[in-house]
Amino acid sequence: MPTVAFHTLGCKVNFYDTEAIGHMFKEAGYEQVDFEAEADVYIINTCTVTNTGDKKSRQIIRRAIRRNPDAVIAVTGCYAQTAPAEILDIAGVDLVVGTQDRDKILTYVEQFQRERQPINAVHNIMKNREFEELHVPEFQDRTRAFLKIQDGCNNFCTFCIIPWTRGLSRSRKPESVLEQARELVGNGFKEIVLTGIHTGGYGDDLENYDLTDLLWDLDKIEGLERIRISSIEASQIDERMIEVLNSSEKMCRHLHIPLQAGHDEVLKRMRRKYTTAEFAEKIQRIHEAMPQVAITTDVIVGFPGETEEMFEAGYQFMKELQFAEMHVFPYSKRTGTPAARMEDQIDEEEKNRRVHELIDLSEQMQLAYARKFEGEVVEVVPERTYKGAPDSGLIMGTSDNYLNVVFEGSTDLIGQICRVKIEQTGVNENRGVLVRVLEHPSKSAAGQTKQMIS
Repeated sequence: MPTVAFHTLGCKVNFYDTEAIGHMFKEAGYEQVDFEAEADVYIINTCTVTNTGDKKSRQIIRRAIRRNPDAVIAVTGCYAQTAPAEILDIAGVDLVVGTQDRDKILTYVEQFQRERQPINAVHNIMKNREFEELHVPEFQDRTRAFLKIQDGCNNFCTFCIIPWTRGLSRSRKPESVLEQARELVGNGFKEIVLTGIHTGGYGDDLENYDLTDLLWDLDKIEGLERIRISSIEASQIDERMIEVLNSSEKMCRHLHIPLQAGHDEVLKRMRRKYTTAEFAEKIQRIHEAMPQVAITTDVIVGFPGETEEMFEAGYQFMKELQFAEMHVFPYSKRTGTPAARMEDQIDEEEKNRRVHELIDLSEQMQLAYARKFEGEVVEVVPERTYKGAPDSGLIMGTSDNYLNVVFEGSTDLIGQICRVKIEQTGVNENRGVLVRVLEHPSKSAAGQTKQMIS
């Protein structure tokens, strides 16, 4: 039996794409082996969001070539899309496929095996207007399923190369999304995470159908218990979306809404489409519609031209918003973006100081959010044994409101929906006690259980 090995860098969308490619190879009779093992085919799904992403991608490609010089080395993903010639210059690379035509990758591998001639299968992504159907009926991680509904982005933020690597926003057909969701539920998944390059832009290219319509249709799927949105822009959360967040019993009480900067001048230089006042107003509206919601965010620190005063103002703004967690990144120059050419680049040491200040603030806010749930009952889907120790008697997973919860329980609870009473809170980990395992949970039932226990 021929063997294939995968290595994925970058975002959740890349991981989804790799799962889809893996499924194609499985259907073709390949056995998937560990990337560090000797395989007949190596597929590296690359990232190019930063210059460091390019460097890491090249390192992984060379590692595969060293592992088995006779193997077919296929490179795909965002770095492949932007620099196919650069990748083919690496001695040992046989095939480069960008961020489209991944459904043909097996055909290209077979072509190379016949002809032994390197293949550059990268085309101009900006001309692509169709969503590429990549089907994933199941995941190796049996607890939650990612469902890719959209690709590409129309925003062109000044720090970001992604529109040039992924193309313009393209939505998956609703019937295709719903068909895969039903299949995932049939295969035992209780939680689906909707993902895309610009997930909230779903429907921009469809007629009279958007993300809110999709959420209502997903809400009707029997057996699907939890729906989570991987990321959404504040500007895309309108009153119709707030209604579904408020009314659907399946929507997780967690939204990831990227802020990127807490000062209007920096947001303007980033070419973001909102002011801090507009962002704050939307966050307040969401809190009203969905009490106790966990709102997490992304922040870029040390963007060109960000003065100390701007940073301090942003710090106070974030503190007032009380996020449940912030993912903090130092600004990193990305060759080919307008921001990389801007004057007033910030010193690396200064960036690092600001990053640590915001990480400290994030941990304070994370703890403050978790403490609200001390003594309360939350719904948790256990994902794995505690820190990979099967004999610890502890399992861990994520609550619907994004708390990482550890509690005593057997491994057969993994993938089930459990009611867990939070007894001790922390920054990255909360300890709880199992109350019961659920068949068909609902928010109203969660409230009744809470009263029963307290």
